[in-house]
Amino acid sequence: MAQRFHPQDGCNQCTPRRGFLTGLLAAGAAAVLPSCATSSKDAPLPSVAKRSLVDVHHHVWAPAFLKELETRKLAEPPARNWSLNKTLDDMAQAGVTYSITSPTTPAASFGDAATMRAMARVSNEYGAQLARDYPSQFGFFATLPMLDVDGALAEIAYSVNVLKANGIAMLTSYDGKWLGDKAFAPIMDEINRRKLVVYTHPSNPKCCGNLQEGVPGSTIEFATDTTRTITSLLFSGTATRCKDIKFIFSHAGGTMPFLVERLTMLPKLNANFGKILPSDQVLPTLRSFYYDTAQASHPGALLSLLNLVDVSQVVFGTDFPYRTSLDHVKGLMAMGFSMNDLTAIESRNAQRLLGRA
Repeated sequence: MAQRFHPQDGCNQCTPRRGFLTGLLAAGAAAVLPSCATSSKDAPLPSVAKRSLVDVHHHVWAPAFLKELETRKLAEPPARNWSLNKTLDDMAQAGVTYSITSPTTPAASFGDAATMRAMARVSNEYGAQLARDYPSQFGFFATLPMLDVDGALAEIAYSVNVLKANGIAMLTSYDGKWLGDKAFAPIMDEINRRKLVVYTHPSNPKCCGNLQEGVPGSTIEFATDTTRTITSLLFSGTATRCKDIKFIFSHAGGTMPFLVERLTMLPKLNANFGKILPSDQVLPTLRSFYYDTAQASHPGALLSLLNLVDVSQVVFGTDFPYRTSLDHVKGLMAMGFSMNDLTAIESRNAQRLLGRA
């Protein structure tokens, strides 16, 4: 089992297993936020890292989906500038041999029900076509029109049964509702019945847009929205009810690892929450989830996360094209992981999770 330090008694006393974390801290001190200081044009990747990596957080845009985004002025520069050749080049530079693709926010969450269904379908057809054309290099997480429950259930069936999706992609919130909201219960129950992987990507929450001029939601609110949806899943009872869903949370769980003590205290402060998930079950539930390294391959994020979960629960993600794969490989290399733990994060954990081991 990978080493970590264990929060005890509601996280009031945390004692590190010194060898593991001291090594990571020393490496982090030598390279503060290493993934932010590198680029794909830096020196050649060390040969030790030239392995077969699996990226669970890699964005692509179907042409029809991108056209709709542009029409509605929702397309960001990375989306407009993306191409399949750029994806393949980025993967090759870092040794990523298999990527699970998905669109990013706003996914299929805009327009009327017909538009949401259409955007989900064209995105999923495109992801499936990439997987057919490049079966050894691509899989895909299916996008759902989450605000249209009947449409979402139909898309699960089509994407899994016909398109052979590797799992489901969800945003952390939709129109002010987080994933534990009762409106999504039929969707979650069906995904649980099928025992699928659910990859989640943060979004700009309805509550908190344009709070600070010039500061995009991705800078602060994305990480917070991930924590909100984790909290929603815990204390709605969804995580307990749907134990066969394998959740992946982006960006090392957002702010959740930093706020974990507050989550363990919440059932003590709110008796209704305590009936749903007792305090002593919060940490085991959080430790059952998976967390990716996208924009988090640096000490600030990973040391906090690895105080909470085993290395076995961490999977490689890049957030391409918002960041490069090489950024993340170099960031992980600078952390001082053992080769066994590094390989687990970069490929072995995802292969097991996706049934490719």
